[in-house]
Amino acid sequence: MPQTEIIETDYLIVGAGVAGLRAAIELAAAGRVLVVAKDSLEESNSEYAQGGIAAALSDDDEVSLHESDTIAAGDGLCEPEAVSVLVREGPREVERLIEWGAEFDREGGKLVFAREGAHSRSRVLHAHGDSTGREIARTLYRKAASLERVSFRSFAAVAGLAMLEGRVTGALALSGMGGDTAEIRARAVLLATGGLGQLYETTTNPEVATGDGVAMAWSAGAWIRDIEFVQFHPTALKLPGAPSFLISEALRGEGARLLNARGERFMERYDARGELAPRDVVARSMVAEMALTGRNHVLLDISGRGDFVRRRFPRIHATCLRCGIDLDRQPAPVAPAAHYAMGGVETDLWGRTDVPGLWAAGEVASTGVHGANRLASNSLLEGIVFGARAGRAMAEEPAVRTATGETEPIAAPECAASEIRALASRSCGITRDEAGLSSALIAVDSLKPVPLMPLTRGGVETANLATLLRLIASAALARRESRGAHYRADFPQKAPPPRHSRQKRNSAGVTLE
Repeated sequence: MPQTEIIETDYLIVGAGVAGLRAAIELAAAGRVLVVAKDSLEESNSEYAQGGIAAALSDDDEVSLHESDTIAAGDGLCEPEAVSVLVREGPREVERLIEWGAEFDREGGKLVFAREGAHSRSRVLHAHGDSTGREIARTLYRKAASLERVSFRSFAAVAGLAMLEGRVTGALALSGMGGDTAEIRARAVLLATGGLGQLYETTTNPEVATGDGVAMAWSAGAWIRDIEFVQFHPTALKLPGAPSFLISEALRGEGARLLNARGERFMERYDARGELAPRDVVARSMVAEMALTGRNHVLLDISGRGDFVRRRFPRIHATCLRCGIDLDRQPAPVAPAAHYAMGGVETDLWGRTDVPGLWAAGEVASTGVHGANRLASNSLLEGIVFGARAGRAMAEEPAVRTATGETEPIAAPECAASEIRALASRSCGITRDEAGLSSALIAVDSLKPVPLMPLTRGGVETANLATLLRLIASAALARRESRGAHYRADFPQKAPPPRHSRQKRNSAGVTLE
């Protein structure tokens, strides 16, 4: 017989990546903080972030330049005030990480700043070459774990949010395979659940990235904004039987070239910035070149520089070497893979959603920082800046007594998650059109939902993926233009003025505002 554990805390943080950990540190002085992780504390999108963290800290950089680069990459949809918060508070947050023990790469005692695509200055810090997310997460976890009122738990999944009289009062977590659950009661909940890359067949995201936070917030009645903007990282390893391992954009910043099947450079035929063009441009150019040559990949070449890759990017070098590719001596086959969600749960500049008691920070949130296309290495910065702001704001909220709420029953479609992934990859990928999006909506709406009894992680994830597909396809269909990471083959031009897509449960479809 499944058992239910009752857990009471002041603040519940769902997700143990950099946004959740940074918020926990800020909240510790205000009350008891419980950070819950899906699967394990080590498995988050933050752990997989290789590219680095961008901040205007070098002598030849300025905050205003970082601001303008971010807005340019966002293709008309960045919220200027959010970008200003990010770039102005970012340097101090990075300095605080260093004070807490983060070890960023240095030469001669000075921080090393790298250049990445669409940045006008070298402003990207790395740790151990290509393990930046892991280093920041390690630093924040160690700091949070040292605080007496912060505790951690791992669950198979968080199934849904508990509600009482329109307010979020906690969450329901799955304890394991036997159907046991935990009812977590809290006066405020922060969603820091990361991304949704597992909606697609090919992704750089870990298995836990099934968009749970967006689906839970949608069910609770929160606004979902700009969810159609999904960034595909151009250079993921493409080998039969090998994982879709991300090969950092920083390699292109260090001079790596993209070659077609004939060994020819091709990027400058598509964009004057070549390999340093924004990610959406590079990804679409690669797809076009692959179609011309009849191959499912192109080649990323940074060979012929001694042991440069092994020294500068040890994790990438070692992973590719295990797959039989020595990047110092040969090019690697690469292809685009789903990587990052620019949209998500709409929040203000302090992480508040429009649902009382519910907050969001990091990739799950839509603050307006990234617009239609995230600037490289701004994601970790967003996590720490807006994680800290959410924590501070939650701590200042008037105290509300923890209470028992109700969790909406979960129903999952009668299909395998792989079917939803295949549908999303066909219809909501790098190139979209009305026919594909319409057919995807018809298909997902035809799936018969069946109540989950007992709750299982697989069932919850399948239900969440179906919700995400519906949200993304609906917004992409409504956006009859191409902008940033959203490309409509049937509407290849921008349609001014720039407008955000917004969706809310039980409201009249998608609005563009």
